[in-house]
Amino acid sequence: MRTSWGSATDRGRVREVNEDALLAYPPVFLVADGMGGHDAGDLASRIAVEEFAQLAGRSSAGADDVHACFVRTSARIRDEFTGGRQGGTTVAGAAVAQHDGGSYWLVFNVGDSRVYRWADDRLAQVSVDHSVVQELLESGEIGPAQAQQHPERHVLTRALGTGEPPEPDFWLLPAGPRDRLLICTDGLTRELDDAAIATVLAEVAQPQDAAARLVREALAHGGRDNVSAVVVDVAATVTSADDLQVTAPRPAPGDDPSGWDEMLDGATLPRAPRLPDATHDDAVVHHRTPHVQEDRS
Repeated sequence: MRTSWGSATDRGRVREVNEDALLAYPPVFLVADGMGGHDAGDLASRIAVEEFAQLAGRSSAGADDVHACFVRTSARIRDEFTGGRQGGTTVAGAAVAQHDGGSYWLVFNVGDSRVYRWADDRLAQVSVDHSVVQELLESGEIGPAQAQQHPERHVLTRALGTGEPPEPDFWLLPAGPRDRLLICTDGLTRELDDAAIATVLAEVAQPQDAAARLVREALAHGGRDNVSAVVVDVAATVTSADDLQVTAPRPAPGDDPSGWDEMLDGATLPRAPRLPDATHDDAVVHHRTPHVQEDRS
């Protein structure tokens, strides 16, 4: 299965540091929302990206592979944060998986970063938040309208780095030929409701443009938190070099691409823009065939 993707991240209009990090490189796509402030949350989210990046370049990844990344991330955060120093991160994402000869999305999450699926003109939230408000919703104690304003809406019940063993949730979904996934931190969903998200995913064809527009609209609505988005499409063919997506976020008009600062601008992989003549070899690792196989030709 060939994928086409785009990503964008911004520290927002309030925060001084971007504690978000993202990874967008087949077969795995994810966002991580760090907690703990400068030199804590940003480090925790970057550790998650580094550990999951060990899957990059494979033809697929299974639940055992992903769970091992969670375990390594949790252990590294515990080892790093000593002497009363505290930090942690959410992780949400999807991996290209193979099952019974078919192509699947393996969706996973810990925390309140989310994975959505846009298919057949319908937006569906796949992941389930690990938060106090989500538990109140499921118990019927509050409704969706109350959840938006609840004073504990950002209190998590699971995160990596809390000292507890990682408990990720997994979903295995058949990949449709026109699937589009959105993977995002709560800085996006805090500012945009499902209707606004669905409008962008429906109207913007290219995944890079869709990710960038979602982040811009979150900033326009207040940008009270770091905001990150990864948009992933199933694509049947490669028609030109323009179809190939890279994960280094596009600089704003007039910005110097060499001036990317991970602490301020967010950690991504790869962390430096690629040269045009390297894009074909590095960015595309999947093509559509009757069975999921890797083709590097």
